[in-house]
Amino acid sequence: MRRAESVGSEGVSRADARAWRERLPQRRPQFGPQVKSQFTPQPTRQVTRLAQAARRVATVCATLASLSPAIALAQVKIGLVLSLTGPAASLGIPARDTATMLPKQIGGQSVEYIVLDDASDTTQAVQDTKKLISENHVDAIIGSSITPNSLAMIDVVADGTTPMISLASSAKIIEPVDARRRWVFKTPQTDAMMASAIAEHASTRGVKTVAFIGQADALGETFYAEVAKFAQLHHMQMVASERFNRTDPSVTGQVLKILATHPDAVVVGAAGTPAALPPKTLRERGYKGLIYHNHGVGNNDFLRVCGADCNGTFLPASPVLVAAQLPAEHPAKRLALDYIARFEALRGPGTVSAFGSYTWDAGMLLDHAVPVALKAASPGTPEFRRALRDALEATRGLADTNGVVNMSAADHLGLDQRARVMVEIRNGKWVYQPR
Repeated sequence: MRRAESVGSEGVSRADARAWRERLPQRRPQFGPQVKSQFTPQPTRQVTRLAQAARRVATVCATLASLSPAIALAQVKIGLVLSLTGPAASLGIPARDTATMLPKQIGGQSVEYIVLDDASDTTQAVQDTKKLISENHVDAIIGSSITPNSLAMIDVVADGTTPMISLASSAKIIEPVDARRRWVFKTPQTDAMMASAIAEHASTRGVKTVAFIGQADALGETFYAEVAKFAQLHHMQMVASERFNRTDPSVTGQVLKILATHPDAVVVGAAGTPAALPPKTLRERGYKGLIYHNHGVGNNDFLRVCGADCNGTFLPASPVLVAAQLPAEHPAKRLALDYIARFEALRGPGTVSAFGSYTWDAGMLLDHAVPVALKAASPGTPEFRRALRDALEATRGLADTNGVVNMSAADHLGLDQRARVMVEIRNGKWVYQPR
């Protein structure tokens, strides 16, 4: 009699069950499209929480994406319209080189500088200004290098409610401070300040008659008006007034008319290297009297072009030209020497000019005003530009390379007589003339 085999709980022997399992086909788990769910699974609490978190992340990402233009606008943008080519290039190039030294961050915001060349042309200056405002959306503009271009830019910046800091001389750029000029500031000394310095110096030399030759543009006209006004105040008579174009190859005809009046002094109202033509022609024609320039010749390119013919001539100038010769108590000396050291480290010894310093001072104004404006609005907005304009106008007691700035609603330069010095050109060098 066989022993009974053990059986499972279902009444099947274990041996039979084992044999039955061995006869079944071996199946492997399958994944992918061939597997079809036989039911719709219900989410667990953990899955639900994960889904909700994912939706929240997606919402935050969408919000950040929608804000990305605003974040980009947080950068402060400064446009520069400079005369890098054309007759005024000797003014614009030092300004461009100085712009590379301006701060890349102000008030915790990064700063971008966009430089455009106006080619010493008023039409191009207007086009550059429009581009900076409408396409680049700048918060402020520095420029232009010359008076005619700066005057042409006034309406554009006023319509664009964008503050502008001119690097040109004429007081007409900022005076009177009307609805349009309320957006315009400048860093160079005005023609009135410099004309008064010429008249004072000439009167101490016994000058009684004065002739004028200047550029046939806004610079020449406005400087003549100031020279004539201060000459009268010092009891000097204007005996001749001539004009020439920046690109003229000769001024012989104008000089002959001046010499016919036998003036004690001749004032040249011109800027950059074209200003060398009148004094050279006067010396060639044997003129022995005093020759004065305006401060638009304050760079080494002018000295190179004029050469020995400018020896013994005078100009009222920026303190930067003779910073090392200034008395220790002069308010501009320390910062002027600092700027000179920085610029010459970049461009080499003897390369500094007044025109670069005017750009540096414009940067100092913005460095002072931008943090104030940031408290009111974000860069890239009309509110920020208005706040920046207001902050510039409120500048008080700011020392720069040319003096001390104290602006007001009626004065968008803010410099006083300490910002000018009388200089003689002697053997190709600037020589400080103490009063």
